[in-house]
Amino acid sequence: MRYERKYRLEGVHPEVVRQVLRNHPASFRKTYPDRQINNIYFDTASLIAYQENVDGVPQRRKFRVRWYASHIEEIKNPTLEIKIKDNLLGTKKSYAVDDFSLDDLQALSKTVSNHSELKLSLLPTLINSYQRSYYESFSGKFRMTIDWNLSYFSLLSARRFTRYNLIDSASILEIKYEQKHDDIADDIFRFIPFRYSKSSKYVTGMQLANF
Repeated sequence: MRYERKYRLEGVHPEVVRQVLRNHPASFRKTYPDRQINNIYFDTASLIAYQENVDGVPQRRKFRVRWYASHIEEIKNPTLEIKIKDNLLGTKKSYAVDDFSLDDLQALSKTVSNHSELKLSLLPTLINSYQRSYYESFSGKFRMTIDWNLSYFSLLSARRFTRYNLIDSASILEIKYEQKHDDIADDIFRFIPFRYSKSSKYVTGMQLANF
C-alpha cells in the first residue's frame, strides 16, 4: 500500500505550487503532460461512502469511474476504480468498463455494483473534473500531483448531467509514496511550505452540492 498525503490550498495559484516543486531539493520533474480527469462517484442510497469519510472511519472504500478527456462527453476507455483506505495508507483496484453515455448510467451502475465485494447497490451521486499536473522526484520514490479547476455536478437531484454548476477554487497538492519509503518522507515534507490537511474531492463536491 502507499501513503497519500494531501494539501488543500486556498488562494494559491497552481503556478506557485509548481515553482515550489521545481525548487525542491528532491528535484521534482514533470513526468506527464497536464490533462483533464473526469470522474463519476458511486455510493449507496444512504451515502455510506460519504458518511464514512466524513466520520473518519479508518477502513473504507470509494467507488468511481474515471476517464481522461478535455470534454466530459468524450468517454473512451473508462476505468472503474475502487479506492481502499486504511488510515493514511491506500491502494486501489482497477477494472476496464465499457464506454457509456452520460444520458444513461443504469448499465454502468449495475457494473459498478457487481464489482463491489459485498454486491452493494450503488448509484451515481456526483460528477467532477479537474486539471492535473504530474511530478516525480529524481529518485523516483515520491510522486506529486497538482489538481486545479475543480468542477462538480450533483446526480442526487438530477439524474442527467447538463453542465457543471459548482466550482471549487482551491488547488490540491498530493504526495504519493510507497509505505517502505515513509522513513525518508520527512526529507520531502520539510520543504513543502503548506499545511497538511485532510481533503476529499468526493466529500467537497457532495457538500457543495447537497449539504
